[in-house]
Amino acid sequence: RIFGYNVFATHLPISLAVLGTAFLGWLWARRAYGERGAFYAALGLLTSIGIFLFTRFFIPEAILSFFLAAALYFFLTGLEDRKPARFYLVYVSLALAVLTKGLIAPVFFVAAAVAYLVLTGFWRRWREFHLVSGLLLFLAIAAPWHVLAGLRNPDQGHPFGNMPTPGNVHGFFYFYFVNEHFLRFLGKRYPHDYNKLPAVLYWLLHLVWLFPWSLYVPIALRRAWQSRSQWLSDLRPYTPQTVDFYIDRAHLEDPAAQAARLKFRARTNWLLALYAGAVLIFFSISTNQEYYTYPAYFPLLLLIAGALARVEQNSSAPRRWFDWAHGAFAVVGIAAAAALGYGLWSSRKLAFVPDIGTLLAHRAVGGYTLSMSHFFDLTGPSFAALREPAALAAMVLLVGPVLAWMLRRKKHNIEATTSVAFTAAVFLIAAHTAFARFEPLLSSRAMADTIERVELQEAGPWGEGIKNSQLILYGDPVDGSSIPFYVGREALLVNNWQPGECPGMSSMMWGSCYPDAPHIFIDDAGLLKIWGTGPRKFIFVSAHDHEHVASMLDPKAYTVLELADKTLYTDRPLR
Repeated sequence: RIFGYNVFATHLPISLAVLGTAFLGWLWARRAYGERGAFYAALGLLTSIGIFLFTRFFIPEAILSFFLAAALYFFLTGLEDRKPARFYLVYVSLALAVLTKGLIAPVFFVAAAVAYLVLTGFWRRWREFHLVSGLLLFLAIAAPWHVLAGLRNPDQGHPFGNMPTPGNVHGFFYFYFVNEHFLRFLGKRYPHDYNKLPAVLYWLLHLVWLFPWSLYVPIALRRAWQSRSQWLSDLRPYTPQTVDFYIDRAHLEDPAAQAARLKFRARTNWLLALYAGAVLIFFSISTNQEYYTYPAYFPLLLLIAGALARVEQNSSAPRRWFDWAHGAFAVVGIAAAAALGYGLWSSRKLAFVPDIGTLLAHRAVGGYTLSMSHFFDLTGPSFAALREPAALAAMVLLVGPVLAWMLRRKKHNIEATTSVAFTAAVFLIAAHTAFARFEPLLSSRAMADTIERVELQEAGPWGEGIKNSQLILYGDPVDGSSIPFYVGREALLVNNWQPGECPGMSSMMWGSCYPDAPHIFIDDAGLLKIWGTGPRKFIFVSAHDHEHVASMLDPKAYTVLELADKTLYTDRPLR
């Protein structure tokens, strides 16, 4: 409403969520781990590969992560500072998280919070949680949208099983609570347009999503193991500190305040670990995509930052763990730089091709139901379109890790860690440039621009022809969904459904079954009936439907634009 219906307004919430999460990580880590830990936490939340990759397209994970992290922060500080009013912020944050991505939000929070309350004994303070008034506040924010959606989308009969049929489909409540939550968890959601990572790959890929900060995971685990004897003792809320504790800290201005900080650090570690464990274990059982565990990045990166800062500030800590981590980073950096250098050399005589999609293989790894499936489509010739970002990445991977290793050897700890973050930042700039080269494959904006250019050229003297053409998407609308977005107009959707089936595909399956569904679904016969009549038609076709559509609409299929594996046809010659 404020900024309009455009790219900037679409990306703004995600950008603000990432920045908000980084600020919250700094604020929380500053109290728990000190200034250095706060600095590392914010750096990690801004330079991790997973956070970069999974904010390139519009999914709500970054927003969900922010609201859940805020709920946990208000929960912990409300207990520690004995400010019961702060629990109302917990309920507000959870309600906004539910509006972001459903009931999964309170599941993760409750799993972590209940386990924490049991371990610490803080459950005895349950009266401070404002359970009744807080629950009412939660419902006042989260419930209205769900209730209105259910009232406006009631049952249209009850089909056999959970498969909808035209005019006979479950309402919103079944679709939302059963199909999209319970059945999705069990892998029985309809339609089955998703996949699940193999177990080993699911766990190991987190080393990639958290890279380069996953280099310090062994250091964090080692520190956790060394302090295992204090794990539970630091959680106890009412255990008085021993006399030895105060004698050891007699030089401090306020030993009691120091004790409170140590307890807050330990309790932070426990709460973050329980929360990360809840997210990771849940999706290891459920169906998953690579980015589903995005909310776990926040606690994991804070735990890594805190352990790293503590070890760096401990002069008696052994150096070999740092040497191994930075040695591995240097080896990986040199190997990656060498591979990129080889690609640059081997592609030096190849011509630059703007449409990189024409050079990609189509291996359909995971049936393209995993978000990173297209990564396996890269080929040698496609490297020619990536020379500049590849050169930048090669230089920073060759210099940055070696520099960080040298600085660590000389015990310049904060400079060494900052060099790792700087290396990651420059590499992500190169990756962002590479993503821009993939735009013809990843986006349909060029096709939308072409449609608007044709309309502008064919407009009459008073512009009466502008935006008068009709848009059509053939097959799964997901393939070309950005065309209506960029053009700002509705499109007809063509899908050859069988008798007794709903006309919609994928995410539109359920809505297309309702009797009052908009009349945007047509089949091949309906397409042939309108093709070549009335206003100019533009039809978007992906590769797997190309031959069928071209032969069906021949000779009135005029190619307007071909990009990657997508084609844009019109029903009459261009002027």
